[in-house]
Amino acid sequence: MSPLRPGAVRRNRPLLALLLVAIGLYTCFQFPSVAQLATAPLRSGEAAQVIRAKVPLEAHIMSKCPDARDCLRQLILPAMQKVQDKVNFTLSYIGRPTENDGVDCKHGPEECLGNIIQLCAQELYPDPKQFLGFTMCMERDFRHIPQRSLVEDCALEHALDFAKLNECATKDDGGFGIGMLRESVKRTSQAGVTRSCTVRLDDKIYCVRDDGEWKDCPAGPGVNDLIVSIEKLYLSS
Repeated sequence: MSPLRPGAVRRNRPLLALLLVAIGLYTCFQFPSVAQLATAPLRSGEAAQVIRAKVPLEAHIMSKCPDARDCLRQLILPAMQKVQDKVNFTLSYIGRPTENDGVDCKHGPEECLGNIIQLCAQELYPDPKQFLGFTMCMERDFRHIPQRSLVEDCALEHALDFAKLNECATKDDGGFGIGMLRESVKRTSQAGVTRSCTVRLDDKIYCVRDDGEWKDCPAGPGVNDLIVSIEKLYLSS
């Protein structure tokens, strides 16, 4: 191959310049600018994700109280099946702290132990599908709370480890469980709640089940009433 003459490069420079200009124009027309990307509309089927705060929902109960059973069975569980992903659910307990770091329960020491076992379930298994299902299982047979056979059967039914529940309830010679119960009843007292079962929504008393009747339920005691109230609060958050 013969070497390039000096004039050959000079004669090809106009062609090279035109090629570079063409490439630059092509790039400008093919790729959107940063501003275009920022303002581009969502394609069909896309939606902006809105992160909403969960609504506080709480039931204050006594484990050996028939109103607690009715409240959970008739209102809380059916509502939770529909709106579990929109609420932050808590079970709290009613009692009276004593001066010796203990707790007095209306239906006696057996109720205190039942409360502790249910609090342990909530502590160890924070998913309401588990701890609430386990609690409802116990409440269906509340007269036999806290018999071991009942606790074992309900733990098995809802995939809870009975040994872990027992360890929680007896930890530190029972001090750990009593401590949880004291904190729970203090929370209930600070909320001004005295009746089992009291349902609070968004930190306000929503409805009460007492002496076999629904009371103080301005929005209604029905499952749909509660669901609608939760939906409104969730969408406004």
